[in-house]
Amino acid sequence: MKHVLSIAGTDPSGGAGAAADCKTFCAHGCFALNVITAVVSQNTQGVRGYMDVTPDLIADQIDAVFEDIDVDAVKIGMVSVPETIRVIASKLRQYQPRFVVIDPVMVATSGHRLLVPEAEQTLKEVLLPLADVLTPNIPEAEVLTGKTIENLSDMEEAAKAIGAMGAKAVLVKGGHRVEDATDILFDGQKLHYFKGKRVESTSTHGTGCSLSSAIASDLANGMSLVDAVAEAKQYVYEGIAHAEPIGKGHGPIHHFYELYKKAGLQ
Repeated sequence: MKHVLSIAGTDPSGGAGAAADCKTFCAHGCFALNVITAVVSQNTQGVRGYMDVTPDLIADQIDAVFEDIDVDAVKIGMVSVPETIRVIASKLRQYQPRFVVIDPVMVATSGHRLLVPEAEQTLKEVLLPLADVLTPNIPEAEVLTGKTIENLSDMEEAAKAIGAMGAKAVLVKGGHRVEDATDILFDGQKLHYFKGKRVESTSTHGTGCSLSSAIASDLANGMSLVDAVAEAKQYVYEGIAHAEPIGKGHGPIHHFYELYKKAGLQ
């Protein structure tokens, strides 16, 4: 069993952040580890507030994991302040995990801003170059590049531009596009396209967290990057399509749909 570490914020409603990461790792047959960067008060209707964990405690959590357990991949989510970003980057350089997947969590599904503006430059300069895979959605890619994205051509250019900032591979997610849900992966040399069917559903809470965690799990399990992205996209699609109605807003996806189906519970 591979060991995959989530470095992310909490979600007491269980649909996003570290909760979604750990559910996704387990659904992919991996052992889930987690380091908490922020305690977030949120539910399916939105983010109410959050408190950042101190950099020293974040560093201590990371040390506690790596000094005891072999980590096969790391997924990074909410890192809202420059100090948090710098300490995580320092620890990644220290421990050199094989795979680092970064979901640049800047805006929640509800539209709430989760990354303070002064941290955006720190993210680009300090953490982004350590990413084996960066998974921005269209609004996040617009923030990173400073350019508006309106079509597939814009997504292609954004992926290449973000790759030039240092990330080894960039997956620009097309879920915010109106006509389809095509994602574009730039692997540093060529572009790959992942077409998807749009699901009319309000169960989209934590989709970004779950997709990046699935990619990290699949890479840890030995998949190629292209296969890992394709499998992760299908995993999230099935999770949305078979989600249970939970909460009064954007509910979570069904992280364990395939396991429930095999057990005859679906």
